[in-house]
Amino acid sequence: MRSMVYSLVVVLFMVGSALTTTYAAVQDDGLILYFSFDSAKGGTIVDETGGGNDADIVKGTKIATDEVVHGSGSILFEDPGDSVTVDSFKALEDYTDNSYLFWLNFTKPNSGGWDQIIAKKAPGSDRSPGIWTCNRVPLHIHYRFNPGNAGSHCVGPDGEGDTFETGNWHHIAGVKEGTEFKFYIDGKVVDEQNVPKDHVQGEEKLYIGQTNYSAAKFYLDDLYIYDRALSADEVSEVMDGKLLPVEPNDKLTTTWGQLKIRRD
Repeated sequence: MRSMVYSLVVVLFMVGSALTTTYAAVQDDGLILYFSFDSAKGGTIVDETGGGNDADIVKGTKIATDEVVHGSGSILFEDPGDSVTVDSFKALEDYTDNSYLFWLNFTKPNSGGWDQIIAKKAPGSDRSPGIWTCNRVPLHIHYRFNPGNAGSHCVGPDGEGDTFETGNWHHIAGVKEGTEFKFYIDGKVVDEQNVPKDHVQGEEKLYIGQTNYSAAKFYLDDLYIYDRALSADEVSEVMDGKLLPVEPNDKLTTTWGQLKIRRD
């Protein structure tokens, strides 16, 4: 009898593990960077996909615990020179379709110029994509691709021309698929634009905060970057914290090691 119970537990465990592994594979399909911003060590923020593409705090910025959406921290950009960079790697250089998703909380109005939030640079371009505040007060987001400087112009939570208020968290998602770009705010498409199918791409760093433009003033939490276009449902799942970074390769081994069953 005990042998039958043990066998049943093993079978159920293996089925559950297979389903978990399959679900994790779906979750992580195309995820090339993930930063929770819960902590930094020695000026480094760990890439939690396990890909080893860690971010470097170049100047300023700090992990903050006073304003957090998920986990225990976010990253704060307070000064125009605050900057975080990620060195180039193949998946970041090669994508055409892509999705950038993150939580954003502006702490101050923009300077009246183009204040940088994120820029994936490429040879001769800082729009692969480039994300700024618009050069107007109050706050909007400018999300563009080259060639042609195409994309969303000055967008707020309810679309073009609407404005952000400081002190409020919003979930931002830019999804490029072929020549179509969808700009989501708080899980809702607020703007759609035509963009170049083959935008400028290549071996240049990813920047958060200052580039040749001053940094905007904001908290950032849970940055996900995919080398594919996410569906609307996936955008909502990321926003709700349901899609997690990849599981460690030894998860199954660890789980088996923790399984205690008497066989006698």
